[in-house]
Amino acid sequence: MGEPSGIGPDISLAAWSRRASAKVPPFFLLACPGLIRQRARLLGVDVPIVEIAAPHETASVFPAALPVLPLSRSVQAKPGRPDPSNAKSVLESIETATELFTQGAASAIVTNPIQKAALYEAGFEHPGHTEFFEFLAGHFAFAVMMLAVPGLRVVPVTVHKPLSAVPKALTSDLIVRTGRTVAASLKDDFGIAAPRLAVAGLNPHAGEAGTIGREEIEIIAPAIAALRSEGIDVSGPRPADTLFHREARASYDAALCMYHDQALIPLKTIDFHQGVNVTIGLPFVRTSPDHGTALDIAGTGKADPRSLIAALKLGRDIARARRRISA
Repeated sequence: MGEPSGIGPDISLAAWSRRASAKVPPFFLLACPGLIRQRARLLGVDVPIVEIAAPHETASVFPAALPVLPLSRSVQAKPGRPDPSNAKSVLESIETATELFTQGAASAIVTNPIQKAALYEAGFEHPGHTEFFEFLAGHFAFAVMMLAVPGLRVVPVTVHKPLSAVPKALTSDLIVRTGRTVAASLKDDFGIAAPRLAVAGLNPHAGEAGTIGREEIEIIAPAIAALRSEGIDVSGPRPADTLFHREARASYDAALCMYHDQALIPLKTIDFHQGVNVTIGLPFVRTSPDHGTALDIAGTGKADPRSLIAALKLGRDIARARRRISA
């Protein structure tokens, strides 16, 4: 469901409306049916809503109506005005989706954006979706955030850290663990037999041989050497300012970046509307639109569903890839 006051309901309705033209995979929505009907009326869209009792009903319902599996409580929400009282329902939708995946009743989890501030106000203790899924997966999970558009996959090694905190947070062990996880995901989830990783430097010109910072020499290069010793094809540290043009992108299957914006700026510049957030390193298949709740346009009809549609398609594709491996 995501944040009920955000654009999650809007883009879910729009994705179903484009099910034929955009070849959207069948999906059901974990939400309050009344909320979805109310948003459909507000948007003026003719989307039939059918409550289902179990996920297996989706296939028969989806061609003619949007299937909604109800949450345990009703949700009242005004577009653009998050209410912390809805936090329990937001978290219930995530936890229920995880249970359904674990039971084999769903093949992938696709999450709409959450409003973290509203969850924090209600006592939520995790930085975001990714960390919450890692918690649900158990102590041995190592969740990694990958962002993907056609032709580019990026992974921030440090994620939601202030820029001033990145150098201290960056360690060789963190880079190695992230690189291993990415290489395994490229094989298992994306069907790439021999993954190629590119590792960005932290400093301008990748440190210029230590004259503009020593993180490349003392932290990043040892991590690359360790990954290579495990048989992983890794290049770097590479200057970030020459890592994302077309010719450079053809030389790797995923880029490991040292901090959030180093990864997300090039990806969103290349294809802002179809980026997908993929959580790798978990037993769950989880994807999400690569955008926020867009409270300012919720309920206006301006929300673009293309990122959600891309997330639904990628979730389907990863689920298929994992089934082929396990067959």
